[in-house]
Amino acid sequence: MTDRRQDDYDKIWSLIKDARVAMLTSERDGHLYSRPMVASQKGFDGQLWFFTRKSSPKVEEVASHHQVNAAYANASEHSYVSLSGSAVIVDDRAAIDAHWNEWIKTWFPDGKDDPDLALLRVDVDTAEYWDAPSSKMVIAFDYLKARITGTTPDVGENRKVDFRS
Repeated sequence: MTDRRQDDYDKIWSLIKDARVAMLTSERDGHLYSRPMVASQKGFDGQLWFFTRKSSPKVEEVASHHQVNAAYANASEHSYVSLSGSAVIVDDRAAIDAHWNEWIKTWFPDGKDDPDLALLRVDVDTAEYWDAPSSKMVIAFDYLKARITGTTPDVGENRKVDFRS
């Protein structure tokens, strides 16, 4: 793996690790559906992992249309991340064990042995992020300066990342 790719992974992880809740969007019958999902991972390596119920409509959605989007927003830090890729359902004990934490038991009271338990893995193809300065004073100054000078404010870093290559 190139250093640049690892830098991209690290940057994305720094932006999503505290946001934790993503709006996961999938497609069914030509319509988009979004729902909040909590990622279950300790880092970002090009994949996102979410626990789900096998009986959930999203399982059927990703089986027939693999492309999904996971969008994260951390408004207090002024950071936003959009991750697109292919989703698959993983029903593998080792993967479940690797991603399990006790908080998940809130949603799956029968624990890891719940017969309706599975993982939804997203293999991320592309990402885009916006990372603005988190200081309200800096943001206010940039907006004021833009109004006075007739320029656009500096809203921080915006980058598109392609993981397909």
